[in-house]
Amino acid sequence: MFVPPASHMRYFFRKHIPAPERILLVESGSRFLFENLLPGFYSTPETKRIDLVTCFAGSPNGFRNDMGKVYRVADFAGKEGRARLYNELKRNQYTTIGIICSGEPLMTKWKWMLAARVPAKLFIVNENSDYFWVDYSNWRTIRHFFLYRAGMSGAEAVPTLARLALFPFTLLYLVIYAAAVHLRRRVHT
Repeated sequence: MFVPPASHMRYFFRKHIPAPERILLVESGSRFLFENLLPGFYSTPETKRIDLVTCFAGSPNGFRNDMGKVYRVADFAGKEGRARLYNELKRNQYTTIGIICSGEPLMTKWKWMLAARVPAKLFIVNENSDYFWVDYSNWRTIRHFFLYRAGMSGAEAVPTLARLALFPFTLLYLVIYAAAVHLRRRVHT
């Protein structure tokens, strides 16, 4: 399990929301979600720069290239490419970083690594274009969000817990079955 560096965790223990001067957006969900948020960010007088990390071609509608840069993850393939991207994003000194968590499997590893490695205050955008800040004062929202995404809230909790409880027995059955098949094969040869 990856543990973020302590210098990046300090933002979790601060309720202070920095001025949105330099924003990094990670487009790890449907494009229309950020297209809905961009006008609000650009209308804030403090905003000087908005950069975007994406896996899509082109830029979202309303993205202003004069106020930011688009980083495509395809341009940073391999270990060296990822390290180059992380270093460049650290040098940009973002005040906030926003990631989409809409239940879509887009850029999952990228968004969590960027959230851990870019030293900025994190906010999460859901599928309704609502967002919340990730800090200790929002622990109830974070817990509910995690449980909902894990299928552990409401009526979905019972089947999910049943699958978790049955997993060790299913795995044991499959291992015993595979061992029996291989043993039978050895006996017959």
